[in-house]
Amino acid sequence: MVTDTPAARPVNPRFSSGPCAKPPAFSFDGLKEAWLGRSHRAAEVKAKLKDAIERTRAILGVPEDYLIGIVPASDTGAVEMAMWNLLGARQVEMLAWESFGAGWVTDVVKQLKLDAKVTTADYGQIVDLTAVDWNADVVFTWNGTTSGVRVPNGFDIPAEREGLTICDATSAAFAQRLPWNRLDAVTYSWQKVLGGEAAHGMLILSPRAVQRLETYTPSWPLPKIFRLSKGGKLISGIFEGATINTPSMLCVEDYLQALNWTESVGGLDGLIARADRNAKVLWDFCESRDWIANLAEDPMTWSNTSVCLKFTDSRIADGAAFAKAVAKRLEAEGAAYDIGAYRDAPPGLRIWCGATVETSDLDALLPWLDWAFATEIAALDQAA
Repeated sequence: MVTDTPAARPVNPRFSSGPCAKPPAFSFDGLKEAWLGRSHRAAEVKAKLKDAIERTRAILGVPEDYLIGIVPASDTGAVEMAMWNLLGARQVEMLAWESFGAGWVTDVVKQLKLDAKVTTADYGQIVDLTAVDWNADVVFTWNGTTSGVRVPNGFDIPAEREGLTICDATSAAFAQRLPWNRLDAVTYSWQKVLGGEAAHGMLILSPRAVQRLETYTPSWPLPKIFRLSKGGKLISGIFEGATINTPSMLCVEDYLQALNWTESVGGLDGLIARADRNAKVLWDFCESRDWIANLAEDPMTWSNTSVCLKFTDSRIADGAAFAKAVAKRLEAEGAAYDIGAYRDAPPGLRIWCGATVETSDLDALLPWLDWAFATEIAALDQAA
């Protein structure tokens, strides 16, 4: 039986997994301090970039001897930059349990043509992390954005290891605690947990990664936009605000505004608490329904940002068509935007629960999920 159309809608129905919702305190007035129409090499502008780097360090708890750089092309650019500069010196192991991790596998095996060991898991699962050879260079995503599967809390990468760890943390940074002393190259983009603007990435390097850059030269040519070293020396300016290419200072100001908001809600602890609270709304919803479930199978791996859901009702023959119809109906009603599963993922919904989403909006979404499901099931029954 179709339920009545819910009376109230989420105030902000933006649940996209990237670009994600802006912080609740976002205001265009907050962008007035942007250095527009100035060279990014000017002292005042470089100071802004340096401020973004150091405030990132303080909030995330990045060690002082790690380097943080603003790089082009979002998280993708940052990951590619790390792989093309660092890999090739020793054996490589690629870990993938969703589409972006699979993309890094393709780049390493088919583009860099490295004889890498590839370990994969199906959507909803994770590889056996205890079986990984951490003496190899290991590339992996911390939080699988398109599968909703993350590295479980408490998993410990060995401190004594010979290889580097290259971690795509774009849906984890600012929402999950990262063991910095076990990670050597970490990447993320502003457009995820902090709801920043697209096209800028962050690359964080450990002293071990810097040593690799200064003692190893890849056999393949590196485009200028990828180069992190020159003549066997790190190009240190990249990590002090002298970006490789021209950054958008409007986007930088937006990122700084997001960092202001982060500090106002309790810093990293506050962001994690908000994301955990948001995700629990959906986890509890799934537990109380027999027609929807978390795509991630092990609760220890449930993401608190990109929560991926699957429909489990036996009456649904074409899962892709059903999920698309549900997402389309919710968007048409202004109840939820952009919540369809990623194109390479199993059919279902993907609802962003990062800190910039208000819990009250997720609470308001739940009756709409009930309604949309019931409406589409009724249509299937009628067609039958």
